[in-house]
Amino acid sequence: MPMLRMIVSALIAFSLNRFSEVVIIYWLDLASVHTIHVWPPYLNFVMAWNTGIDFGFLSNYGGRWLFVAFPIAVSLGLIAWVRNKRGWILPLATGAVVGGALGNAFDRVAYGAVADYLNMSCCGINNPYSFNVADVLITCGTVFIVIGHKIKLPLPSASSS
Repeated sequence: MPMLRMIVSALIAFSLNRFSEVVIIYWLDLASVHTIHVWPPYLNFVMAWNTGIDFGFLSNYGGRWLFVAFPIAVSLGLIAWVRNKRGWILPLATGAVVGGALGNAFDRVAYGAVADYLNMSCCGINNPYSFNVADVLITCGTVFIVIGHKIKLPLPSASSS
C-alpha cells in the first residue's frame, strides 16, 4: 500500500505542477508579458527560466543533463526507501518530492530550463526570485518526510478485548 500512496501522490504533484505551468505560462501568456501582478507585493507571476539550481545557482555550469539525471536518481532512491514504510505521511510526502522533482526534470528536458513563475514578497522585503509549484511540493514534502520520520505514531493494534 505505501507504494500506491506514493505513486498517487507523485502523479498528483506532477500534474499540479504541469497544470499550473499551462495555465500561468501559456493561457495567461506569462512567457510574453513577463509579469502579472496578482496580489502585490504578496503574490506576483514573474517569468524566469532557471538553467541552474536553487534560484539560479550553477546556472553558468551548463549541466542540463546532470540536472535532469540527479532528480531522477534521487526519486529512484526515495522510491526504494519508501517501499516498505508504513502509514500515510512518509509515502504521501515522498510522492510530493518525487512528483515535484520529476516536474522540474520534465521542464529541463522540454525547455532546457525550469519554468519558475511564482514570486512572493512581504513586509518590505522585495524577493527578486521566482519559483514554481514543484519547488513548493519538494520543500513541503521534505519537511513532512523529516517530521514523519522523527515522529513514531502508534499503529492501531488488532487486539481483542
